[in-house]
Amino acid sequence: MTFASLGLAPALLQALDSLGYKTPTPVQSQAIPAVLAGRDLMAAAQTGTGKTAAFALPMLQRLGASEEKVAANSIRALVLVPTRELAEQVHASFRHYGEHLPVSTYATYGGVSLNPQMMRLRRGVDILVATPGRLLDLFRQNALKFKQVQILVLDEADRMLDLGFAQELSAVFAALPKVRQTLLFSATFSDEIRSLAKGRLRDPLLIEVSPRNSTVKAVKQWVVTVDKKRKPELFLSLLKDRRWGQVLVFVKTRKGADQLVATLLAKQIKADAIHGDKPQASRQRALDSFKAGAVQILVATDVAARGLDIDDLPQVVNFDLPIVAEDYIHRIGRTGRAGASGEAISLVCADEAPLLAAIESLTKQTLSRDEEPGFEPEHRVPMTNGAGQLVKKPKKPKVPGGRASKGVPSNWVGFDEAPAKTGSRGKARPASGPKKARPGPR
Repeated sequence: MTFASLGLAPALLQALDSLGYKTPTPVQSQAIPAVLAGRDLMAAAQTGTGKTAAFALPMLQRLGASEEKVAANSIRALVLVPTRELAEQVHASFRHYGEHLPVSTYATYGGVSLNPQMMRLRRGVDILVATPGRLLDLFRQNALKFKQVQILVLDEADRMLDLGFAQELSAVFAALPKVRQTLLFSATFSDEIRSLAKGRLRDPLLIEVSPRNSTVKAVKQWVVTVDKKRKPELFLSLLKDRRWGQVLVFVKTRKGADQLVATLLAKQIKADAIHGDKPQASRQRALDSFKAGAVQILVATDVAARGLDIDDLPQVVNFDLPIVAEDYIHRIGRTGRAGASGEAISLVCADEAPLLAAIESLTKQTLSRDEEPGFEPEHRVPMTNGAGQLVKKPKKPKVPGGRASKGVPSNWVGFDEAPAKTGSRGKARPASGPKKARPGPR
């Protein structure tokens, strides 16, 4: 199958050829004809399999073929994404694919000044990529109108709900025209997302090109068990001994990201961090430096789990396991993209055993475990059974005699066999040794 056989216009085929796209992926081959036909759809596919092109290419073709002109402060298509990084990535894809088409695109998100975005929207934009919060800010200040919206895309809709955007999504749906084409694309679909789709999509086509909540087979995954306090030391050891090049490292907290970067910089290793406390300009600088090879280690919180599109990224390291099991899939999806192979290594301490069990239950696989010589954990990481449960350590057999024998030598013959004596009130009292003879009269 070729992109031409999907019915794409010559201008798009020219752009795809210059980008080196030869054969459509399974999600693209199924979604592109449906979107061109005007169908609503829900498409679930593993991250890194070409979801963005699956909706961007047919959207560009439909809007490019229309003679309708976009009005001031208006848009003709809206793509909602959960993070700033994903907004920039999706916007860049639209620019590349639509290079030879008269279709304008723009991205809006928080963390940067609102005024430049308001100024740009005055001229109208055909395709707007936005995060929900900033989109509503612009709408409520009358800088944006939705009357011309023909197509709505929710990209990574499950993540938007995870990040607490449920109310914002409801407000957006209420403001949009009722007659529109709606597309949901995501690597995973939670039950909440499926419920959301039932009330807002019209007879959607369901596309699932991979098992629900599955991980990319090209990514080799394993766990290294270690005590929590020794994780930084272990990571440095793996980095040196295995001669890793560029590594994307995921941590749980913003403070943890900054601490790890400080440790790496002290060892003369070029590193930077991306997290919610950093201004968007700083986050973009760190990402650009990593893509350019100027930074070897990029440390990120889950704000970057989706939206980072990095070519030839061989390793992803989970310095901390994610609280939400689904985020594991998106984290490791940053490697092994576009058919390439990759590795995902998780450094797991005893406290994280329940999180590991949840990940294995979600992905329906038990991750192989390893121990690095010299880093064997003092606190054992409980085993898991692959069903989201920990395997309890067998209890030690009880010592004969129970609690009564505590502190008594095991070779004290006759201790347990001695009959209990009855006290004056009828209560049993422990047996005692032979009575001492009373001293005689002096």
